[in-house]
This record gives sequence, C-alpha cells and structure tokens, in this order.
Amino acid sequence: MAKGTPAILTIAGSDSSGGAGIQADLRTFAALGCYGASAITALTAQNTIGVQAVHGIPPDFVSQQITSVLSDIDVRGMKTGMLFDSGVIHAVASTLKEHFSNNGVIPLVCDPVSVSTSGHTLLHPDAIDTMMDEMFPLACLITPNKFEAELLLRKRGFPSTINTVQDMVTAAQNLSTLGSNAVLLKGGHISISREELRGVVSPDIEVNRDFIFDQNIEILQAHNSEKGTNEFVVDVLFIKSEGKAILYPRPRLVSSNTHGTGCTLSAALACVLGRKATLAEATAQATSYTHLGIETASPIGQGFGPLNHLHSITKSLIAPRTKGNPFPLTYSLIRNTSDKWTKYVQHEFVIQLGKGTLERSSFLHFIKQDYHYLKYYARAHALLAAKSDNFAPILAATRIVLHIAKESSMHTSYCAQWGITQEELESTPESSTTTAYGAFLLDTGLQGDTMRLVMVLAACLLGYGEVGLWLKSQAQKPDSWVVWEGNPYLKWMEDYSGEDFQNAVKVGLETIESRAAADPPSASRYAEWLAVWERCTDLEKSFWDMAMNLS
Repeated sequence: MAKGTPAILTIAGSDSSGGAGIQADLRTFAALGCYGASAITALTAQNTIGVQAVHGIPPDFVSQQITSVLSDIDVRGMKTGMLFDSGVIHAVASTLKEHFSNNGVIPLVCDPVSVSTSGHTLLHPDAIDTMMDEMFPLACLITPNKFEAELLLRKRGFPSTINTVQDMVTAAQNLSTLGSNAVLLKGGHISISREELRGVVSPDIEVNRDFIFDQNIEILQAHNSEKGTNEFVVDVLFIKSEGKAILYPRPRLVSSNTHGTGCTLSAALACVLGRKATLAEATAQATSYTHLGIETASPIGQGFGPLNHLHSITKSLIAPRTKGNPFPLTYSLIRNTSDKWTKYVQHEFVIQLGKGTLERSSFLHFIKQDYHYLKYYARAHALLAAKSDNFAPILAATRIVLHIAKESSMHTSYCAQWGITQEELESTPESSTTTAYGAFLLDTGLQGDTMRLVMVLAACLLGYGEVGLWLKSQAQKPDSWVVWEGNPYLKWMEDYSGEDFQNAVKVGLETIESRAAADPPSASRYAEWLAVWERCTDLEKSFWDMAMNLS
C-alpha cells in the first residue's frame, strides 16, 4: 500500500449490477485514493430496474470477515450500508465495539439503509430498533434520507413529517439524540428555491456555498446556456457537540443516474474522515464528489443507472466542466479572490457611475487613461498570437487586436462627445498606474506559460463584463439605486452590458475554460494563475482609484 493511502472498510451488501453496495463503495474508495476492504452482509440479485432477491450472510461469517480485516490492516475509516437483519447488526456492532475497546475508535459512518429506491425492503422491520440501539452509538455520523429519517423518528416518538428545510434541521437535531455524534440528513427528496435559501438566516445555521453561484458572478450566470437553476436540494449536517447545523445546497439535477447515491456518499465520507478531516469538511467534499458523480454519469441499464464514480480518477484542482457549472476555472478564480474581486467590480467608482453622481473630472481622467491602456491590451494580445503554436488561437488573438484597434476609434469618438480631442488623448501623459498595469501585461506576456497571459487578459475582460451586467441587473430591481434613464454615463453602461461586449466575454470564458480543460494545471501552475489573476484584480482596482483621485 502506498504511503499515505488510508485503508477504508465497507460493511454492506453486494449489488450484482455494480451500481450500489460494496461495488459502489470500493470504486469510490479507489477514486478518492484509498485502499478498500469489504465485509459482505448480504447478496442481492438486482439491476437498475429493481431488486429481485436477497440472500443474507450468516452473522458469524459477517463477524469473521470484519475480524479478518481489522486484525491485519490498519483501517482508518469505516462505513456500514445494508445490514439485513438483527442478527447481522448485532454481530457487526459486537465485533466493532470489541475492536474499538481494544484498539481505539475508528471513524464510522452508518448509512441506515432500509428500503431501496425501487421500494424493496433491505432491512427487516424488527431490526430498526437494534440498529438504533447498537450501531448508532458507535457511529460518528449517520446518513439517513428523508424516508429513513421519518421512520427512525416515528420509532422514537418524535415528530416525523419532513417537508421543509426547517423540518430537516429539527429532524437532524432530534436524530442526534439517538446516539451518534452527528447526523447528515440527505435532502434529495426536498426542494428549495434560491430565494428561500437566501431567507435561511440563523446564528445556529451555516450555509456552505460551494454550489451557490450567485455572488459577483453575473457573467457566469449570463453565459451559462442552462441559465442556472432556481431549484436546490439541501443536505443538513447537525453536529451534536457544536449545537449547530450546516446546510449543503446544490442544484437539483434531472437525472436517472442515481442508483447507489447513498452508498457513494457514505463511502466518500468514510474516505475523507479516514484522512482526519472535520465533519464539516468531509461533508463538503463528499457531497461535491457525489453531485458530480450524478452530473457526469452516462446512461447504463434500463432503469435508474449508476453514478460516474471515476470522474475524479484524474486528479485535478479544477472541477470538470458540466452543464450546471461550465466555467469551473473562472468560478474557482473568483471564489479564491472573492474579497478583491468584489472591491474591483463593485468599486466606489462603479457605484457612483451607476448613480450618475460620479465627478465628470474623474470620468474624463478615466477614459483618457483607458485609451493608453488599450494600446497595452492590444500589444498583449499580439504577444498571445506570437506565443500560440497553431492557427486557430493565432487567428483568435489577431482578431482581438483588430477589434481593439476598431474599439480605439470608437473610444476616440466617445471621448470627442465629452470634449476630448484626439490631440488631447495622445498628449495626455500616462498615469503611473496605467504604466504599471501595462508593464505587468507585457512582462507577463514575455514570460513562460501562455495561460498566465490569458489570465491577465481575462481579468480585465471578465471584470468589465461583470460590472456591466451587475449595473444592469441592479437597475432592473424595484426602487433601484442605479439610475439608467438620464444617467450621463448611460452609454458606458450600455456598452459593457450590451450584446457586443458580452459576446466578447463569452469567447473569453470559453478560451480560458477550454485551455484549462485541455491542459489541466498542477498545483504550482494553478497557484501561478491565481497569483496573476489576483494581481490583475488589484491593478484594476487601482485603475478605478486613480480615476477617483485624479492621480
């Protein structure tokens, strides 16, 4: 076993079709870089359509399998799935309890499997109490779905109707009294709108935002052909020792590739917990892995097909492009520089421009310096053409240079409307801010990785596209602070929110995403890209500062 490869044990049933049970668990373990061991509790004859037969394994033999593994292999995490009946549950619980007592506790995820997606009973009804009494106290986390949670709650006399996110939070709190350290209540059967999600405000409830694409990313929403969903499913993690709930929302997927979803999630949780992650971080990673497994799956079988467990087999710092998130690199860059990105795209210059209160002198200083900046921007694209090794990117970069040259003529005409002549534009000295930004563009273009230059160019293009769309979206809100009609800077706002510029943004997004997908970055290379992107957001903010300060 490779150094740093944790061994994870699954105690569950076998799925002859391979989509769920130990087959799904072992694929998940391997995909997440772990070594998988298994103890089989039951054999099933099943496929994507349903379960045709179940054959239980004798409890003594289940116990023997577990003992064989634990006596030899340094297992770092475990999960249980289908446990079949009271005899098996008692055998599993007794064996684990003895091992924990003698060798220390191993993180255990208990997936209280009771009924299959097709409605087939996978746990004898009289075994539910045994599972709660004997297995839950050994578990650091239990992972019921809505129907399993309602069944467990009824058994212990708690309110058992779960229809809303608040019901889920309450249910998770109540389930945490049954013995486990924490509860992850899966919400695949409950939907919530983006607006309802925004209304979830409580000091005891935290919201994980990994799949909520709504903060200063108007460009990503506008250029996503799927236009983003307004329907989310939410998993609720309640950690008993911390007394708080964490929500993990993600877009609802319309997919028939959901066979083995619960098995996959609990297996992924065992992997991450086996690497000593916190419950909150393990849940974030496991829910993300499972969501992408559904979203990237190909149809298999005639019914509910399996997930794509191997989507992460090629290690990448950037998530795969999907219909739900076709711009994973750009989203990652914006998210990892969120504070600076916000200061850039929602700068006071932009806000005053939107209100129509920006000092005329600041705007005039800005458009004069922007004229000089366009020269640097065109030269940087020429460098991009020179660094490209085939005709398609050479042609694309050359077209942009020609477009910038055309834009400079339009810029000159626009300046003339503000009383700035061509002679004044040319004779106006460059601000030190303009020179610094321009020098950074050219210096980056003359150095190694072509993608670093692409990052520099994209930060400007996408940032201005974001500003334009943000101002336009704000203007469309009732009683908006943005003045559209009658604003002296209306043409500027229309230009950057308009079709021509947004088409350029769309091309820019496709360029950086397709290049990154074709040549995924290493950790050090991604860090270089991120550093360049961050430096550009600083320089763009400085450009606004320069205009405000007339420097």
